[in-house]
Amino acid sequence: MDKLIHDFSFGLFFWMAIILLVIIFLLGKFAWKPIINALEAREEGIADALAAADNAKREMQNLKASNEKLLAEARAERDAMLKEAREMKEKIVAEAKNEAQAEGEKMIQQAKAAIENEKSAAMADIKNHVSGLSIEIAEKLMKNQLADTQAQNQLVESLLNDVKLN
Repeated sequence: MDKLIHDFSFGLFFWMAIILLVIIFLLGKFAWKPIINALEAREEGIADALAAADNAKREMQNLKASNEKLLAEARAERDAMLKEAREMKEKIVAEAKNEAQAEGEKMIQQAKAAIENEKSAAMADIKNHVSGLSIEIAEKLMKNQLADTQAQNQLVESLLNDVKLN
């Protein structure tokens, strides 16, 4: 440091000071304004980016809340649809059961009526057959009993005695 103080030259110092002032003036005139403007623009850009990030964050929160709301509505709608489907299923099953029961009752009534008709037809057929057989038997008996005239006379007398005159 002693050497710097002994080698100090005022002329060199003067010219260095003038060059420094000229450089400061030139930098101030041409470089400082663009640098400061660039720094201010960058600062504004950063502030805008931060504001945009905050807006995006708020929008994301709003969208998230909206999505949650839509999801809740969709779940509620799904639950309502499932409940309605269950009710419809139960209604259809009950209707089918009632219809099947009514159809079964109808079939039973028809079967009973058919059985009754068949029974009546069978009874009529049996009666006709029995009456036919009875007539045949009576005819054969009558032929055998009334083969002689004495038996015929006895039959006529017994019928006449049975008949009461008023």
